[in-house]
Amino acid sequence: MNPIGTVSPLNAGAIARPDAPLPRIALPTATPGTAPTQGFSQMLEGVVGMVEAKTSDAQAMTRKVLLGDSDQLHQSVIAMQEASVAFTMMVEVRNKLVESYQELMRMQV
Repeated sequence: MNPIGTVSPLNAGAIARPDAPLPRIALPTATPGTAPTQGFSQMLEGVVGMVEAKTSDAQAMTRKVLLGDSDQLHQSVIAMQEASVAFTMMVEVRNKLVESYQELMRMQV
C-alpha cells in the first residue's frame, strides 16, 4: 500500500485534472468604433468578486470538515490553496497597476 494513500475510482473525479479547462474571466469586448460593453473597473470588480467567492467557498468547506459534516479534507486543502493563489495573483496585478500609474506620473510632459 502506498504510504501517501490511494485514489479510488469513486473519488477520482474529485481531483482536478491537469487537462481540464480553466474558468474564464469575461474580458471587455469591443469592435472598432463602438464603446466597450464592460469597463475596466467592472472587470476588476469581477476579479475581486471571484477571489472573494473562492475564499468564502474554501472557508465553508473547511468549516464543514472541522465540524465533522464532511470527510473531504483534501478538497478543503485544495480549495484553500486555490483561494490563496487567486488572492496572491490579484495582489500582484494590483502592484503592477500601481507601479504603472507611478511610472506614468513620473513622465515628463
